[in-house]
Amino acid sequence: MRAVQVTEFGGPEVLTPVELPDPVAGPGEVLVDVERIGVNYADTHQAENSYLAPSKLPLVPGGEVVGRTPDGKRVVALLNGGGGYAEKAVAPEATTFPVPDGIDDLTALSMLVQGTTAWILLKKNAHLAEGESVVVHAAAGGVGTVAVQLAKAWGAGRVVATASSDEKRALALELGADVAIDSRAEDMTEALLDANGRRVDIVLDMVGGKTTDQSIAALAPFGRLAFYGMAGRESPKPVDLRNILGHSTTISGMWLPHIFRVPGNVFGTALTELFDLVLAGKLKAIPGGEYALPDARGAHEALRSRKTVGKLLLDPAK
Repeated sequence: MRAVQVTEFGGPEVLTPVELPDPVAGPGEVLVDVERIGVNYADTHQAENSYLAPSKLPLVPGGEVVGRTPDGKRVVALLNGGGGYAEKAVAPEATTFPVPDGIDDLTALSMLVQGTTAWILLKKNAHLAEGESVVVHAAAGGVGTVAVQLAKAWGAGRVVATASSDEKRALALELGADVAIDSRAEDMTEALLDANGRRVDIVLDMVGGKTTDQSIAALAPFGRLAFYGMAGRESPKPVDLRNILGHSTTISGMWLPHIFRVPGNVFGTALTELFDLVLAGKLKAIPGGEYALPDARGAHEALRSRKTVGKLLLDPAK
């Protein structure tokens, strides 16, 4: 089968098209004939071995695919440790889900990782209450586009989106944000206070660095910042616990695999709710571009440039 492999860690340049033997499903696994592959920020970290879970070489990156099982069922699946950048992939049965009629490949993959991430951040990390303000950083990205829509659907009082271009900010407003501001603001604390008219209740942050530091400083009493990535590849400053106490704020982290350690089928519930919202016309996936499988490098370059919007896909048929 055709695949993309990493044999040395690094940036997009290490993604190499290769021919590999077809994978074989073992006990508790499902073989998927892949029709589309989702591209995530986590894949870029996996390729350079800077992800939370260490990578091992040789590596076929990619954690999510949509396609068909040998008996013809259409499924979307989370993979275990990679293997997605290929024409065929093996997924655990426990993280393989049927795709309802009316849900296309783009939407299935958008909701599988980005959608469930936004759902978990708002429900389990931030515990969004009706009327609260929500800041969504990187609001035109995969998670951001879903988070803006969910926050409004679930009764947020004011959604403040941040994005780096006029086009991205226009998209955030189209999706329901009340105001969209430049993510490159020199003083993000002041920018958020001005945009919201007061301190903010919730911040969803996957940028890192000073964006995180200055967002924490903008939190209202009992405000919550949910941190789920470092697209800027800069760590925030260490948090002084006295400051958390002094402002009664909460800072939490979220790594999607941990949801499978929580009792109950939280992930399945989230995915089902997201698909239902899509079918009801209350939520939509935003296309970010589709690349041929051998051009996975181009997809990573685009993602790391932070110029993309929505969900990026690879097409293994091209």
